[in-house]
Amino acid sequence: MILVDSSVWIDYFNGADTPQVARLDQLLDTDDLLIGDLILLEVLRGFRRDADHAAAEAELLKYPVVPLLGVGEAQVAARRYRQLRKLGVRIRKPSDVVIASYCITHAIPLLYVDRGFDPFVKHLGLLAAPTAAGGWS
Repeated sequence: MILVDSSVWIDYFNGADTPQVARLDQLLDTDDLLIGDLILLEVLRGFRRDADHAAAEAELLKYPVVPLLGVGEAQVAARRYRQLRKLGVRIRKPSDVVIASYCITHAIPLLYVDRGFDPFVKHLGLLAAPTAAGGWS
């Protein structure tokens, strides 16, 4: 299984040509793709036209949607955030902490573009999903 971050989905829906979007294209008709509930929110909130929103929602809901945050996950995510702060790493988006922490806890690779996840890879063992080109996110 691979969790795909909103940064990749947004590029996908905008027609971007990136290694991460190419990897997402490979995953679309497989059972290897997960959507996080927070990611669903982040992607769907950005559509201006109702028709685009409906089409994206239908596409995203083809895949299992997992809840990324509960009480236990919140506690673990806070601890991970604090670990990074003690190392002098500033995390600018709380949503990145939630997504990265979920993936670390469940050993699920994350396909991402947003470099905010790099400290989680470097310091906390987040698995970066390989891109279509064989490289890493």
